[in-house]
Amino acid sequence: MSTESLLEIRDLSVTLPTDSSELRAVRGVSLDLRRGETLGIVGESGSGKSMTALALMNLLPPAARRQAAGIHFGDADLATLGEKELAGRVRGRRIGMIFQEPMTSLNPVYTIGRQLIETMTIHGGTSVAAARRRAIELLEKVGLPDPASRLKQYPHEMSGGQRQRVMIAMALMNEPELLIADEPTTALDVTIQAQILHLLSELQRELGMAMILITHDLGVVSRAADRIAVMYAGDIVETGTTEAVLSAPRHPYTQGLLECVPGYREASARRLGSIPGIVPSMTGEIRGCAFAARCPRAVPRCHQEDPPRRPVAAGQSDGAARSFVCHDPEETRGRGFAGGDTATGPAIRRGGDSVLRVDDASCTFSVRRGLFGKRKPLRALDRVSLDIRKGEVLALVGESGCGKTTLTRTIMGLQTPDAGTVTLAGRPLGEQPARQRARLIQPIFQDPYSSLNPRQTIGDLIRRPLVINRLGDAREQRARVHRMMDYVGLPSRVFNSFPDQLSGGQRQRAAIARALILDPEIVICDEPTSALDVSVQAQILNLLLDLRDELDLTYLFVTHDLSVVRHLADRVAVMYLGEIVECGPGEQVLNRPKHPYTRALLDSALSIEPALGVPAPDLAGDFPNPMNRPSGCPFHPRCPLADQRCRQRVPATETLDGTLVKCWKADTPPPSAPLDVRPDHNNKEDAAP
Repeated sequence: MSTESLLEIRDLSVTLPTDSSELRAVRGVSLDLRRGETLGIVGESGSGKSMTALALMNLLPPAARRQAAGIHFGDADLATLGEKELAGRVRGRRIGMIFQEPMTSLNPVYTIGRQLIETMTIHGGTSVAAARRRAIELLEKVGLPDPASRLKQYPHEMSGGQRQRVMIAMALMNEPELLIADEPTTALDVTIQAQILHLLSELQRELGMAMILITHDLGVVSRAADRIAVMYAGDIVETGTTEAVLSAPRHPYTQGLLECVPGYREASARRLGSIPGIVPSMTGEIRGCAFAARCPRAVPRCHQEDPPRRPVAAGQSDGAARSFVCHDPEETRGRGFAGGDTATGPAIRRGGDSVLRVDDASCTFSVRRGLFGKRKPLRALDRVSLDIRKGEVLALVGESGCGKTTLTRTIMGLQTPDAGTVTLAGRPLGEQPARQRARLIQPIFQDPYSSLNPRQTIGDLIRRPLVINRLGDAREQRARVHRMMDYVGLPSRVFNSFPDQLSGGQRQRAAIARALILDPEIVICDEPTSALDVSVQAQILNLLLDLRDELDLTYLFVTHDLSVVRHLADRVAVMYLGEIVECGPGEQVLNRPKHPYTRALLDSALSIEPALGVPAPDLAGDFPNPMNRPSGCPFHPRCPLADQRCRQRVPATETLDGTLVKCWKADTPPPSAPLDVRPDHNNKEDAAP
C-alpha cells in the first residue's frame, strides 16, 4: 500500500435548509486517504456517511450548501472546481461510485451494454468500439459468464448479485483512482457478499485504486478496510486502523455499535448490548456532545461543552493514526450499554412437542418465458419435511431463490402444496378456517415501512386483527392494544401517530405488536432485522427473545445473517434449490456442519475478525435456475466434493450426530481452508498516516 496521499478532506460541512431552521448533515469532517488504501466509514442511518461521499463530487440536493477548507484530490481541489469541470474531469472518470441499490441505479429501459459504453464515451476520446471491448473485458473480470451476450440484456434479466457486478464494472470503466462503494453488499446473500468483497479486493490490488467503503455492517468493514472512520450525527467521532479500533474502541459510540453485533461477546446466549434512542436530527444550535443523550458514560459537562478531539497516546495500539472525540470522563470509565446474561422472563422448556409439521411438501409453478414462450414447470419445493417444536427458534437459511418464501407461504396456508401435508396444532392445515390459522400463526415481515399501511395510525394498525376477528368491543380492543404496545416497548404517545412519524425500530416494534395481538402459537419472522441498523437490530433481537419467554412463543426465523442465527437459533434448517439439505441443533450445524453447502455458507460469513481479511469464495458459480434443475444432487455443479455418483443419483436423507443431512459426502472432511487474498494491511511501516 502506497504512503502517497490521494485525498485530503479538511473541515467539510453540508447544510440543508428546513422549514424552520437548518439541518447540519455533515459537521466539520476531516479525513485522509492514501493511494491503494481502503477507508471504511461506519455508523447508523442518518449519521452522514453517504452525504459525506456525495459531497466530495458535489452530488448534493440543489438547496444544500457545501463548505470546506479544502477537498484536495490529487492535484485538484474539488471544493473550488465548477460543475462543468467536476462532470467532465472527475465524476465517473477519476472517481467512480457504486450505489447501494443497483436496480434503481441502472436505467431499466437501456441495455447493460449501452449504459456501460456511455459511461466511457461520454467523457470523450474513446470510440464506441473501444468502449465495447472495455465493457466486455470488465464484465469478464467481475465474473459474469459470456460477457458479450450480457451487453444485450436489460437490468431486470439479471439477479441482484449480477446487477451489483454490472455496477462495479460501470464504476471501473474509466479506471478511476478512487472508488466509492456505498453499502455495496446490503441485502445480498452471504455468498454473494463474500464474492463482491473478494472481487473488489482483487480489482483494487490490480488497478491500484483507493476505496471508500460505506456500510453499517461491522463484519464487512472489519474484513475489507485498512482504516475505519466512525461517524455520528455528521461528525467523525473515532478513526484509526481497523484492527486497533475494533479491538480497543475508545469512543462510547464505537463500543456500543460493537456490543450490538451478535457474536461480539464471548457467550452467544447473552443479551446484546443496546444503544437507546436514535441519531438526532442536527437542526438548530448544537450544544455539547451530540451523543450525550444516548451515552451511558455522559456527565453534566458532556451536555454543555463541545468534546475535544483526543489522539491516542503514542505506544498504545496505533497511537500515531488514532483519535477520538470525547470528554472521556474518568468517573464513568467501564460503563457499558444495557445488556444481560439471559433473556428476561421465566425459563421455558424448548424443543418439546411438535406444533407444526411439514411432510413431503412439494410446490410446482407453471412459468412462461417471454410473451409467446411455452410454459415450463418450476419446482419451488421438492419433498420438504420439517417440524417446528414448542418454544424453540428454528432458523431457516439459504440463498435467495432457494424456496424459503414458498415454504413460509405454504406453512401459513397462503400456498397449497401439490403433494404432502402441513399439520398445525394436530390438524391438517387445509381443514382449518383462515381465521383459525391466523390466530395460530402470524408473520413479521422484512420491511416495516412497506408492510404497514401509511394511511392508518399505529393504534389502528395493531388493532386491525382484533377488528377482523371480532374479538372484544372497541374499549376492550383499545386496552389490549395499549398492553401490547407496552410489551414491545412502544410509548403510548405514538398510538395516534402514522408510520412515517416513527423510526425504523419503532415501526418494526409496531409490526411485532400487530403480529402478536392475536396471541399466536407460531410467529414467522421473515428477515425482520435485515433492513435495520445494527443498534436497532440488537433492540429487536432482544425484544423477540424476551417475548418468546414471556408469551411462550415459537419462532420460524428466516434470515441470511448467520451471526443472528448463531445468536438466537435453537435449531437450524438449511435450504438449497427447494430442498432441506441439513437440519439439526444450532450448535451442531454451525460448528460441525455436515453438508458442503452449509460449510460454504459459514465460510462466506463475515465475523468481526480484521486479521482474517476477505474470505476467498469457495462456492463456484451462481445459484442455478430452478427451471433447469441439475440431475442427481442439486448442489453438485457448485460442490468441491462432487463425483460421478453425486451427478447421477439424488442423495438420501440420513442422520449423523443428531443432524439430518442430504448428501453423499456428508462424512467427507472439507477441503483445505480458502486463502486470504487481502494485501498486508497491518504492515507497521504503513500504519502512520
